[in-house]
Amino acid sequence: MKKRTLGRTGLEVSEIALGGLFVSCVGGEPGRSIRAVRRAVELGVNYIDTAPTYADSEIVIGKALEDIDAPLILSTKLGGRPDPFDPRDKSALRRSFEESLKNLKRDRIDILMIHEPDRPGQYDWWETSNPYTGPALEILDELKAEGLIRFTGLGGTTAYEIVPIMETGRFDVVLTAFNYSLLWREAAIEVIPAVARLNMGLIVGSPLQQGALSRRFDEEVQRGAPWLSSPRREQCKKLYALLDECGMPLPEMALRFVLSNQAVSCALSGARSEEEIEQNAASAARGPLPEDLLERLDEIARMVPFRPFEEPFGLPFGGAYKGPGRG
Repeated sequence: MKKRTLGRTGLEVSEIALGGLFVSCVGGEPGRSIRAVRRAVELGVNYIDTAPTYADSEIVIGKALEDIDAPLILSTKLGGRPDPFDPRDKSALRRSFEESLKNLKRDRIDILMIHEPDRPGQYDWWETSNPYTGPALEILDELKAEGLIRFTGLGGTTAYEIVPIMETGRFDVVLTAFNYSLLWREAAIEVIPAVARLNMGLIVGSPLQQGALSRRFDEEVQRGAPWLSSPRREQCKKLYALLDECGMPLPEMALRFVLSNQAVSCALSGARSEEEIEQNAASAARGPLPEDLLERLDEIARMVPFRPFEEPFGLPFGGAYKGPGRG
């Protein structure tokens, strides 16, 4: 698998990385996630991302990698543990990190991120009197000085609030999710230019929008849905027509689109099964999309340049919906 440099860290990471959100034995077949992780490593994936809030993901990954001696790059996060979580409790942050080491069976972590640092009301990370300071940064500095982490990162989820935090210069990588894919381009406005300016590593999470781009939903697109705005519906129709013309599967186009941007260091792949990992690795191996196809995708993306009001964050194709539009 091809590798790219992760910004100023100098780390060489596989184009397809493993996202740990769905690496879990909770409510699933025991061992399935372990087999998926090991298959990913066999295919050349060398970067694995997880977090304390991803159910038992850290534990499963630690078990999957226990007997693997291939050189790997692991990242996890601060946030959400212990419950109730206090982002200002420095000793609790230290204990959470130590638990991550234990779960992952490692004596150090390559990249430690602050989870969702830019979502007011999610975690109150920062001192109000002195923005972008607080116990979390103190812990990162101490862990780096002790050799327990190598680099620091931002596990951000929005496209705009993250940029001022990036500009502090305190972080080496940024993980942006749900805002850079075939149809959603908000990260291209500020985050990606900031990555280039600051020489940070860029990890794209949810290139398939947590399932909205993992397969086609022709029937729902054609008949409409309470949550599906007219502009988004027409956009999906245009995208599906282009897929028919190209003869390309939707998830392949989605992954290759993200990796066509050389500012992207890697794209996170889910790991629900070995087959999913194999398909995503095969898609990446086919290389960037042709320029003429990228131009047409840009035209389709411009049909809905920003997320419509009250559009669900993750499009609920193929599932029940109880939000706006339902009495």
